[in-house]
Amino acid sequence: MAKLVYELNQSLDGYVDHQKMGPPRPALFRHFIQRVRGLTGMIYGRGMYEVMRYWDDDLPDWDAEERDYAAAWRAQPKWVVSRSLKSVGPNATLVEGDVEAAIRGLKIQHDGEIEVAGPVLAGSLTGLGLIDEYRIYLHPVVLGHGRPFFTGPRPPLHLVASDRIVEDVIRLTYVPA
Repeated sequence: MAKLVYELNQSLDGYVDHQKMGPPRPALFRHFIQRVRGLTGMIYGRGMYEVMRYWDDDLPDWDAEERDYAAAWRAQPKWVVSRSLKSVGPNATLVEGDVEAAIRGLKIQHDGEIEVAGPVLAGSLTGLGLIDEYRIYLHPVVLGHGRPFFTGPRPPLHLVASDRIVEDVIRLTYVPA
């Protein structure tokens, strides 16, 4: 059975605005390339999926690592939860209707880790008791506003790991208590 892991980069004050935090430095970006390669797939909400569709392109100014990330991202199956989208891109499936049943089905049908990306979607899945693990990539920035990591229920959590990923980014891993 697959494990659903909600993970995002977060500022010290709890926000997940990637535009304001800027792109990851090379060592962290390499970590994310390896992370994506090891996934079983990804579940996105509409907003996060639209941001990540950037990797469906093939831009001439990309360096080798950006091309590696794009290749890894494209290779992974993606499931997109949306009421407004009518279609999704390559290697992606639109999830409509009974989201809870669809996500429970994905967990049963697959092994490994399925990443959940997008705070609104993660809030909904948290409310349904479907998130198995929360991973916060904590960055040394203070944004002051934006979308918080937790947008819905605040589940009781238990810290199971803390890892220094690069010089100033720590990954905190929690499971529901």
